[in-house]
Amino acid sequence: MEKYDVIIVGTGPAGMGAAFSLLEKRKDLKIIMLDKKPFSTGGMRNDCKMNFTFPIGFPLEYWQEDIANHYLDKVTQFLKPEILPKSNISTYQARAERLNCKLLEIKQTHLGTDGGLELIKKLQKELEAQGVTLALNEEMISIDNKEKTIRTNKRTLGYKSILIAPGRQGFHFLQDVMNMLSIPYMDNIIDVGIRVETRLEHYPIVKDYYDPKFYFKEKVRTFCTNSGNAHVVKEKYATARGDVWYSVNGHAFKADENKNNGLVNFAILKTVKLTEPLASGQEFAEHLGLLAALMGGGKPLMQRVGDFRLGRRSKISTFNEDLYDFKPSLIDCCPSDISLAMPSKILRYIWSAMKNLDTIVPGILHPSTIMYYPEIKLYANKPEYKDEHFQVAEGVFFAGDGAGTSRGITGAWASGIRASEGMIEYL
Repeated sequence: MEKYDVIIVGTGPAGMGAAFSLLEKRKDLKIIMLDKKPFSTGGMRNDCKMNFTFPIGFPLEYWQEDIANHYLDKVTQFLKPEILPKSNISTYQARAERLNCKLLEIKQTHLGTDGGLELIKKLQKELEAQGVTLALNEEMISIDNKEKTIRTNKRTLGYKSILIAPGRQGFHFLQDVMNMLSIPYMDNIIDVGIRVETRLEHYPIVKDYYDPKFYFKEKVRTFCTNSGNAHVVKEKYATARGDVWYSVNGHAFKADENKNNGLVNFAILKTVKLTEPLASGQEFAEHLGLLAALMGGGKPLMQRVGDFRLGRRSKISTFNEDLYDFKPSLIDCCPSDISLAMPSKILRYIWSAMKNLDTIVPGILHPSTIMYYPEIKLYANKPEYKDEHFQVAEGVFFAGDGAGTSRGITGAWASGIRASEGMIEYL
């Protein structure tokens, strides 16, 4: 049996942040990083936009502003981002304030999906050059913390300390780990919403601010804006029973005027905090996803704003005529009526936010604008942590979006660093 000082499960930003931080303090450590996919996973593979301003990406139950800024400085020093310029922000902020909304001014960088893949390859080479073993296409199956071993689909590995950072799509896996280790946790918060797609001229703010962060009443916000060569994509999820459903997401390639498709997309999400007797927000989200899949014949749903306002479903014909003047970037989607699949209270809050947004940035409610459903974020595990370094059991640490310690690349990287400091103390 091979033994390591540190095992890191997950090769996304949380895992990488921890690995580089560990090496900075202890170059002698024997480290292995596992990923069940044949490639490095995580948020850097999908559009790779990063935010460097608190509180974006930092859940307030775990991060005070001074602590978050301390770790953000470390992330910034390592990644050396080129911050995107902004202009005319005060105009939009003034409009938002009149509606009791808020436009946050965030330091951002955007590498695009292709730029993110280049960064991942660069980081992997640096880790391997420093002696880290990358075990891709190897999945952790179980853990025995008394024996300090894990079993994978290929072998048994020993560890002194372990970081488990699977990201949002590792939600079920992380819950299995917590059950194995008898770690108490809550699973009661989800984000449910839509992804909006329209022409650039209908959302011109992106020319001044690449990923504008609007916060509306009733815990509704815009999230993950993509423009230029921008595309809506679908992400596959499976329940514990094996039922498959799809959430939508957005991404864009790095700026290239020759490849600009003239579209912009972004999410509008409503944060929902569920209380007893509901046992699992995850299962609630899955049922929403499965209902949408049932209506869409196994596909996500899409509806033009013009049809929605008239109270009628969209059909294939309404994506090719008159005012409906652009083709959806996600073709593998079912024209439908999202009001039949989305809880009415959530839809009501989101539609109210869209009307406010159309007042702040006129044009977003053009009849051709497409609303894709569902966009659901499943990163609301809330384990019972033993300390500020996200230790959950002796020598076992969590980090990243799947563990609820972050929401996004920079927050995940920061949580990986914070966990690594606890691991160094433990070792």
